[in-house]
Amino acid sequence: MSIAPTPVDAHEILASVITDAPDAREVVATLRPEVLARTREAYDALYRSEQLLPAPVLHALAVVTADWQGSGALSAWHATQGADARLTAADPIAADLHGLDAATLNALREHVDLLSVSPALIGRADQTRLLDAGVDAPLAVLVSQLVSFESYVQRLVAGLAALHGLDVPTIEAPTRHPRSRGRAAEHGGPTATGRTRPSTFTREVLQWEPWVAVPEENELSELQRASFASKASTNSVYFRMLSLTPAITAARSGLDNAIFLPRDGAPKAERELAAAVASKVNDCIYCASVHARKAAGFSRREDAVDTLLAAALERDDDWIAADLAPLTAGQDARWSAVIAAAAELSRPRPQLTAAQLEPLRRQGLTTVEITDLLTAAAFFAWANRLMLSLGEPSLPDTDVPDSDVPDSGRSGAERVAA
Repeated sequence: MSIAPTPVDAHEILASVITDAPDAREVVATLRPEVLARTREAYDALYRSEQLLPAPVLHALAVVTADWQGSGALSAWHATQGADARLTAADPIAADLHGLDAATLNALREHVDLLSVSPALIGRADQTRLLDAGVDAPLAVLVSQLVSFESYVQRLVAGLAALHGLDVPTIEAPTRHPRSRGRAAEHGGPTATGRTRPSTFTREVLQWEPWVAVPEENELSELQRASFASKASTNSVYFRMLSLTPAITAARSGLDNAIFLPRDGAPKAERELAAAVASKVNDCIYCASVHARKAAGFSRREDAVDTLLAAALERDDDWIAADLAPLTAGQDARWSAVIAAAAELSRPRPQLTAAQLEPLRRQGLTTVEITDLLTAAAFFAWANRLMLSLGEPSLPDTDVPDSDVPDSGRSGAERVAA
């Protein structure tokens, strides 16, 4: 006599993703083992290793991220890990806590609010505001890594839940207004260095300029160099910047490779397409340029990729696109299914359901292949938020070699491998 498996919920999926808890092992089994291992490694590096912020503050900022993005599971998890509830309340923080003054804590929380909801609205002035509040470059990178990692994990859990027809508990957003209200993303115009920002989505090679202080090549420790050795050389300003959080960056580099480099599973072109879609939803022109270029290279479907990039999304007062249907316009049935699923998972509050995955199944994709696509889209909640919160893209200088152009968390090479 067989016994039906006990149903699991999103809380148990989350625990199995980050701690190897047994309750949802069957659900997470469709993830590549290296993806699971690197995700856990990143969690441990962020929360179980010595950091610039004490654990009650780290977990509280994670609760804030989860609340804005609607993840009841993540919010509850970090609350039980010791998040200081005084930092997650709606009211301004009035007292110094955990060795940090109130002004710094308020600045950090306001920045987390903005990065959680509207990452494309962060500008150089927002990083300057953090610096004025006593937040130096290593701490600024740490906070961006925290919000970005939590955004990835939420979507990983949401995607797995949708694959198995499970509901994901939601949570109300904070009642305070994020600093996004009424702002618009800065496309076009001059960067801080006097170069020109791209004004539209493109497959052309772009540059990226940091807003925070970045160590020079000769200032990197061996640990820092090792953190991105599998991704880029030390002439990459982007990876030198991320090496300010070396253990997290090492896990992230391995995770990136585990998602995008395997030859089996979902076609590489469609994994890259999912990354480009997430970048469109999050309004990250730089990341979209890299991964649209790769999707076009792998698929040889330049026109279809350009149609995606040209799709116009109407955005509200918080720069959120409610109607994502334009992204699938003009696409064939299979790419429409990939685009729609990746887009729904990439919303600030993900809305992916089991029914929205059925078009992928009708196109013949297996559960493992769908997991690959959802993992790729989820990862770009991380990649986009790093790119958008710590610097800006610019049109390339004619005398800058391709090796100086960061690849949005991927290989330093700009040409698609055969």
